[in-house]
Amino acid sequence: MKTSATALAALLGVCVLSAPALAASSYDPFGGSDANEYYSDQGPYGYQGTYNPAYGQGVQAAPQAQVQPIPREVVAFDGNYVPGTVVVSTSERRLYYVLGNGEALRYGVGVGRPGFSWSGVKTVTAKKEWPSWVPPKAMLARRPDLPRYMAGGIENPLGARAMYIGGTEYRIHGSNEPDTIGQAVSSGCIRMTNDDVSDLYERVKVGAKVVVLN
Repeated sequence: MKTSATALAALLGVCVLSAPALAASSYDPFGGSDANEYYSDQGPYGYQGTYNPAYGQGVQAAPQAQVQPIPREVVAFDGNYVPGTVVVSTSERRLYYVLGNGEALRYGVGVGRPGFSWSGVKTVTAKKEWPSWVPPKAMLARRPDLPRYMAGGIENPLGARAMYIGGTEYRIHGSNEPDTIGQAVSSGCIRMTNDDVSDLYERVKVGAKVVVLN
């Protein structure tokens, strides 16, 4: 059965941390289910919020539509980080790419919803353009209509680019749902517009430090 780009994009906006040391002691977002099952179910596959209720998206606390795009801009930035570091402030729902000399390039991002946030210091271990997607077995058991493999492309829910955060199954990745940027909708992955993630992709190097702050 053919699955829409919107449905797949919604499923893939969140990931699960595979390094327990970074998460709160009560962190068990999927009750032992596969780490790549991105959104929890409400009912069989329901959703309460701004998205298509036919697909298994998570409930967002106090959903707010992003009316205007969040501008990408150079801002003053204080912090003891070397240039090239990526700093994510989940409370602000912003990502900072440190430029040095007291400045950073700031982007709007979508972050983990309440109960699914995490913090820690990691590195970028891989980068992929138009990454492919393979749904995990546990997700396919719940959603047999999903494709077993989806090649990279405009309909892929990972978007135009993905930067993989080592020691976790989280990614900084693009999204085909730009209205979710600036919201807390995921279970840990950092999502950006395709335009912003493509810009960041060209700047970030493999091995760059990623600092996630709550």
